[in-house]
Amino acid sequence: MENKLAQIRKEKKIGQGYLVDRLGVSRQTISSIENGRCTPSLELALDLANLLGLPLEELFIHENRFSQS
Repeated sequence: MENKLAQIRKEKKIGQGYLVDRLGVSRQTISSIENGRCTPSLELALDLANLLGLPLEELFIHENRFSQS
């Protein structure tokens, strides 16, 4: 799943440390999500979106595999 976490975080001038402190996760977790090495749990994804003041679908991009073509 693609995400815009790093881009949005930088636009809002928020450091990884802020997310780490607020969410109670490791810096490695935030880095892994930003680099696409892992997909966050639904709970963490929602927390990230809420913390950044964004709808979930603006932060994370998921290809609809069931769209009608």
